[in-house]
Amino acid sequence: MLEIRDLPILNATLNGTSAILLVTGYSFIRKKKILGHKICMIAAFVISMVFLTSYLVYHYHVGNVRFKGQGFIRPAYFSILISHTILAGLVPFLAITTLTYAFKGNFVKHQRIARVTLPIWLYVSVTGVVVFWMLYLSPWR
Repeated sequence: MLEIRDLPILNATLNGTSAILLVTGYSFIRKKKILGHKICMIAAFVISMVFLTSYLVYHYHVGNVRFKGQGFIRPAYFSILISHTILAGLVPFLAITTLTYAFKGNFVKHQRIARVTLPIWLYVSVTGVVVFWMLYLSPWR
């Protein structure tokens, strides 16, 4: 059974999976493989929503986890964390808007906002894994 202490590794796995799905979905659309693109992007959205739920449950029970690293790594960690956190707040709105345009068949608006959504969403997914590694696995923790 999954326990609260297991959620950070689950969250990092979900973030990494989302990143892979986003890159794969982008690759599909570049090759005009619409169905593959659609499946990957919907899956990335679902995975990201599962992540958000798990993240909120974890921090509800545990609170904030302090980064104990010192020296040069400390400002690096907080730079990544701050940019990750700010952009993560935008992802649900951008993703929902992007998906909504696609479902409505408004592909001009879909494509326009997707050019903004994809890099932000991908950055958040990748830096989520980096933050996990720095906080729980790195030698500076």
